[in-house]
Parts: sequence; structure tokens; C-alpha cells
Amino acid sequence: DRQTLVAVLQFLRRSNLRESEEILRREARLLGDDLGAAALSPAGAGLLGAPGGDADSGGEALLSRVTAAAAIAIGGSVATVASSSPGVAAVAAVPPGKGEPRAGAAVGSHCMFASSFGMSYKLLLYPNAFAVGGGVVVEDQPDVSAVLSAYNQQGDPTLYEEYYSGLKHFIECSLDCHRAELSQLFYPLFVHMYLELVYNQHESEAKSFFERFHGDQECYYQDDLRVLSSLTKKEHMKGNETMLDFRTSKFVLRISRDSYQLLKRHLQEKQNNQIWNIVQEHLYIDIFDGMPRSKQQIDAMVGSLAGEAKREANKAKVFFGLLKEPEFDVPLDDEDEEGENEEGKPKKKKPKKDSVGSKSKKQDPNAPPQNRIPLPELKDSDKLDKVMNMKEAARRVRLGPECLPSICFYTFLNAYQGLTAVDITDDSSMIVGGFADSTVRVWSVTPKKLRSVKTAADLSLIDKESDDVLERIMDEKTASELKILYGHSGPVYGTSFSPDRNYLLSCSEDGTVRLWSLQTFTCLVGYKGHNYPVWDTQFSPYGYYFVSGGHDRVARLWATDHYQPLRIFAGHLADVTCTRFHPNSNYIATGSADRTVRLWDVLNGNCVRIFTGHKGPIHSLAFSPNGRFLATGATDGRVLLWDIGHGLMVGELKGHTDTVYALRFSRDGEILASGSMDNTVRLWDAVKAFEDLETDDFTTATGHINLPENSQDLLLGTYMTKSTPVVHLHFTRRNLLLAAGAYSSQ
Repeated sequence: DRQTLVAVLQFLRRSNLRESEEILRREARLLGDDLGAAALSPAGAGLLGAPGGDADSGGEALLSRVTAAAAIAIGGSVATVASSSPGVAAVAAVPPGKGEPRAGAAVGSHCMFASSFGMSYKLLLYPNAFAVGGGVVVEDQPDVSAVLSAYNQQGDPTLYEEYYSGLKHFIECSLDCHRAELSQLFYPLFVHMYLELVYNQHESEAKSFFERFHGDQECYYQDDLRVLSSLTKKEHMKGNETMLDFRTSKFVLRISRDSYQLLKRHLQEKQNNQIWNIVQEHLYIDIFDGMPRSKQQIDAMVGSLAGEAKREANKAKVFFGLLKEPEFDVPLDDEDEEGENEEGKPKKKKPKKDSVGSKSKKQDPNAPPQNRIPLPELKDSDKLDKVMNMKEAARRVRLGPECLPSICFYTFLNAYQGLTAVDITDDSSMIVGGFADSTVRVWSVTPKKLRSVKTAADLSLIDKESDDVLERIMDEKTASELKILYGHSGPVYGTSFSPDRNYLLSCSEDGTVRLWSLQTFTCLVGYKGHNYPVWDTQFSPYGYYFVSGGHDRVARLWATDHYQPLRIFAGHLADVTCTRFHPNSNYIATGSADRTVRLWDVLNGNCVRIFTGHKGPIHSLAFSPNGRFLATGATDGRVLLWDIGHGLMVGELKGHTDTVYALRFSRDGEILASGSMDNTVRLWDAVKAFEDLETDDFTTATGHINLPENSQDLLLGTYMTKSTPVVHLHFTRRNLLLAAGAYSSQ
């Protein structure tokens, strides 16, 4: 305000502080020449409300008013404050009884605090700060360092819109290179300012703030904003978990140092403490040195409930290599078409140099130590199965852009009980469906029917030494193509066969995971640990261990012979919607409705990777057979590819128009198949997607990923069903692609 400015200029002249006076006058001149002239001409006295008096006396009168007021505000010390614009402030601190003060002035557009004998005072003069009985009432602005425990410290509610639009204007007018980075602030600030207004019961201001700015937020936050708009009273915030998480976990923004300095300077000039407090308290700004990221690079990585992952989160070492396969001889039986009779042991012949066998002899340098986590011993039947697997692998079709797999689609017809989960055994002999009517149904998809073991009385009559004992214990009377398992009391959302095909897992809305025997088709164990619906479960590739994830936002690791979980993986901010074991069984990936994917270490329960970039809840995960890469699919219809070792996004496959519910790599990892609610199966060239990766140190350090504009050149084929959403995909051991889903009549 002009009067204050004039008074301070006079004060500086009398104190012989010419330099400070010059600087202040120059600043004032930027705002208008007349102000500078008025300040130093006798006519300026008129401005001070002292008609006919000389400039000095008018200045003194105002000066004494300001100093008296400021003295009370500061408590015993006297300060003179000038504030001609939000960017100009001159502050002088005078300790009581020390005579002439030394004054500080605004230099450039930085606020400087004068400090005599080491004291510094900052007095903020806002347009609505006014003097009452000799004291300055400054708008309630908490100090930056004060901890904003739960939105209880507040500014003037009527100014929130002004603050936000001021920042918005600043960001929109900044240089293009900074604008994209700083625009990331809009959403977290909008949410926190709105919640702060609601928490402090300024309901009408909160409503008006929401209506004015919610349209500016990115489209992928629409679901969150819908939740937010329903929170209009302080009481609503208490039970809302999403908002509770938003308040307690810091929203992470990754910003270059230049952009951050620009923002900091702006907020300090504007003295916009309300926004600065929120930045300090509720945001974690991960600053990197180097070029700011482009809009495209930022858009690829943002969108999760808590912003991006901190770069630190993806630095831990991950052993993504495969474990060494146990060595045993593969019989050379080319003409042995009766390989299917698993019971009769194949005759031991000279081991054939088999590509699969020889490849697994070498120890992968990125593999975890063989005994890092205890894995179950191989049984004879497992070894037999491995032999079968290798024989099949010898006949495997080499896939590629020129040689696409055939696709066999299993359509569940008349599934009015609502198909909610599907799994297929590794040898593709059985398929299981979980249904909304709480049943689990197992079908045999080979001519071999499903049979149960005989009763105990009948078993006691069998000669245990006979060669075909495994055949004799089966009860032919029970043979059928379909077995129905009853036990759950809610929709079954996840199913998983054990690698040895002896067991089946199912998880349900009833909060339990059940283990079923495929010998007797009865339930062996009900694992109770989740208190809410369990959305997914999966067996380890080595059996024995399994993982489950649910609405309680944690994933749990179990062993079949323990009724309590061995590990609890907590960290997601919303439901854990899907779970997958890494091929070496040392890690587990979980996808969540908080739009992030996390990788957990089975050994110690630590989270070793956080991947952000999806714009909707994640519903499918698939590791590449070599263990190096992870593919993830979500409700946004995008499939994202991740390099696990470097913790980087390395690809984005666009094409699906609805949720991606199924992902699977071919047996040798050449092709990635994705299945979606848009009734299509798409095949992608995985070899091409993962070649020529930019995983140098710079990219890893800053996250400057450059995704190709167009993923269409990776798309090898799109296959439509008539009206069947794809819920599961599986490559057989010979690389035939099996897909499954329930026909929907609408």
C-alpha cells in the first residue's frame, strides 16, 4: 500500500540507508513511476494524511503507527514492514533500546529478512490484515514447519479458490518444459485443499471450490473425484479408507530441480503459505537433476492413488533369474507315443542332448541362491512329469511373427451362475471354473475322466506291490467329466491348480481360501486370515507355497501345511486384485485397485519394486518365462511391460478397449497373449517389445523413458469372439493357446 511504502522510504533516507532506499525505489518504480516520485517529494506528504505538514512529520506519524502495531505482533521487538506488492517486502528488526536499526530490503523479487544481532522476523501483511487497537491481526497462516497433523490448521477459507487459481495461472503461464511437470501438483493440491475445507467445516466454500476446479483434473482421476465429491462433511471423512490413506501417505511427484526451484520461488514470493504447507506436509517431491520430463513421459508414469513411486523404491537388488533345474536323464523315445501313461515309468535310455536340459545346466548369474527359500523336494511323480514336459517341449512349435499359435477357445455356455474365475492345469488336462453361486467346477478336457480314490475299506484289499497300484486305487464308478465342489458361501473369485495336479485352491467372497484334493474331490483345509473377500490366489510354480490377496489391502503368503500365513505383504492403498509368483518362486507380484503393481520378496516380506503407470485397477499379471520382465493389464485397457531388474517401464501395448483380464507369455517367451472384456484375444511380439531397451544409468536414475508412439507394430493379431469376454489364457506345453470365458447373451 502506498502510504506504508512512502513511510519506509522516508525512514530509510533518515537512517542514511541510501542503497536500500534505491533498491526499494527501483522496485516501486516497476509498479509505477509516480509512486517513486511521490515518496520523495514534499507533495507526498498529502498521501500520508498530514495536510500542510512536511513529508517527514507525515511519514513519522504513519511510521509510529506501523512500528507500534508490529512491536506487539513480534513481542517486545520493533519492526518496520513495507509491502507494496506480494513480491516486495522490506523488513527491519529493532531490538528494544538498541537505537537505529539496520534494515533489510527486498532484493530482486526475493524476500530478505533483516536481522540485527541474529534475530529474524517475518511479518506477513495480507490485504485482509488490519490493525485493531495497536495490534496487527495477521490472517491465520501457520508457520511452514508446523506439522499439519490432520488438516486442523487452516487459512482463510474464502481465499482457497484464490490461492489455487493463482497457482494454476502461474503454472499455465510457465515455460512448456516446466508446465508438464508442475501440472502434476494440481490433483494432490486440489484434494488436500478440498479435504482441509471439509475437515474445518467450511462446507459451502468446499462445495464451491470443488465445483470450480474439479473439471481441470486429469480424466484418470474421475473415479477418485466421485468418491471425493461424496465427502461433504467432517463426519464423512472418518470412515473413508481411501481418503484416510490419501491423508496419511505422501503423494509422490517426480520433478526436475529447475521446475522445483521455480515453484518454490513462486510460492515464497506470493507468500502463499497455505499451498506451501500442503506441499511440505502431504507431498513427497522426488527431485532429480537433468532435463525436465515431457508431458508424454509423465503421463506414462502417473495415475496411481499415491502418485509415482519414489526412485529409491526401485533400487533394491532383485534376483530375477531362474533356478537351476535338477539334472536327470531324458529318455530318447521318439516313437513312444504312449508317453501319456504317467504311471508306467519310462525306460532309462542314453540321455538325449535336449535343448531344454542343456540350457538349465548353467547357473543364471541373476538367479537367487538355490537355497534362498526352502523349496519342496521333487517326488518321483514330479520327475516323471518333468520328463513328460521335456518330451513335449521337443515337439513345441517355435512361435514368432511368421508363426502364430492356433487358439482353442473354451466357451462356458449357460453359465447363469456367473463365471468368476478360471484356471487350467500346466499339462492342460483339466480346467476349473469358479462361480458366483459359490461352487467350484472341475472338468477334464482330455478323454480321461475324473475319478475319485476308492473308500478306505476297498483300499485295504488292494495289493500295494502291484505295478499298476496307482490305477487300482481309483474308483471307476465315480468317473465323470465334471466334478462340483461345494464349500464356499460366496462367489469364488480365484482358482489355482497345484503344479502336480493333486490339489486345487479356491478363494471367495466369504474371506476364506480352500484347498481341495483332486484325488478325493473334497475340501482338505479352509485358510482363514482375510476378513473380507479374497480376490485372487495362486500356487507357487514349485507347489507347497501359495499367495492370496483381498479387499483388506494385503497379500498373504501361505504354505499348504500351515493354517496361519507365513508372510503378510502390506503396503497397497486399496484392494489387492491379483497375485502372481515369479518363476523362481522368490518373489510375488501383486496388482491393486490403487493402480500400482508391487513386487515383494518372499524371504523377508519387503516390497522391492513399485510400478506406477496404470490409470485403473490392475486385473492381470504375467511374468516372462525368463523371469526378467513383467506384463500387467488393467481396466484402462493398456498392457504395460516392466523390466524387473532396472525397475523401469519398457513398453505400453494399446489396443484393447476394455479391462484386460488375462495375460500369458508363450512357453519360450516370444509372444504375449492378452485377453479382455472387449471380447478379443490379441497377440503381441514380445521379442521385439523387449529388444533394444534403454536401460542405461541415466534412464534408470531419472525415469526418462521413451516409449514408442505406436504399439501397433508389435500387434501380431486380434481375434474376436462372438460375445465372450476373455477371462483366462494358457499356453500348452506345445504352444497351443487355450482361452476361456463365459458367453454373454446381451
